[in-house]
Amino acid sequence: MSAIDDLPPLREVIATHGLSARKALGQNFLLDLNLTAKIARVAGDLSEVDVLEVGPGPGGLTRGLLAEGARRVVAVEKDARCLPALAEIAEAYPDKLEVLNADALEVDWEAALAPPRKVVANLPYNVGTELLVRWLTPPSWPPPWQSLTLMFQREVAERIVAQPGGKAYGRLAVLAQWRCSVRIAMNLPPEAFTPPPKVHSAVVHLEALPEPKFEADANVLSRVVKAAFAQRRKMLRAGLKGFAPDIEERLLAAGLKPTDRAEQVPIEGFCALAREMAKT
Repeated sequence: MSAIDDLPPLREVIATHGLSARKALGQNFLLDLNLTAKIARVAGDLSEVDVLEVGPGPGGLTRGLLAEGARRVVAVEKDARCLPALAEIAEAYPDKLEVLNADALEVDWEAALAPPRKVVANLPYNVGTELLVRWLTPPSWPPPWQSLTLMFQREVAERIVAQPGGKAYGRLAVLAQWRCSVRIAMNLPPEAFTPPPKVHSAVVHLEALPEPKFEADANVLSRVVKAAFAQRRKMLRAGLKGFAPDIEERLLAAGLKPTDRAEQVPIEGFCALAREMAKT
């Protein structure tokens, strides 16, 4: 028996259903149900929210979310091999779990969940960053979710919470911290997973702010930040010269030094530049 419900231990589930992790799908299974329940608790009270989970695999985190009282979980799983194991969880938690056999990059997840919504996921390594950027750049703000509780490679997690001045600071930090409060909530060693990855992992919790910290057009800011960090070794006046012929004047008007590099610019500075770039 497991520590959090009456279903079989995950190692037994994996053996029964022949669920070896596939590298091509970015799979690394977290088998300690006490850890999965702890991750679920990072997301806060789940009793009045629908939860989106991406890449549940054999269902360790799924069970943690349901055991912690989630109102409803919608799990998006691309690997059809995992569906029988997830069906057993759905049977144990009637009307609480819906499994979508789909690609998370293509599914209309908003339509499947009733608000309020939270996202909690041990993201597959090969799509994690792309999904995060999508969640951080919805058409309008506040977003359709209240919070994101996501597991990444430790290096990616550090990029999300990074401050200006360091090599980890970049586009992810700006996009995340502009409109969210962010923190690393947990660190996990490779041996917590099957198979063990070559890197450490971390759980990042992002709470959506009611409005952005600084005024800026989201599309303009995203394009400016992407261009600036695409050539992070160059001075801003060189890295952004394609945006406007008078880029030096616009940088100065935003309170930035044309000779600075992207990693030196705080979020407020990028927002000021986005406002200048939005002017005709």
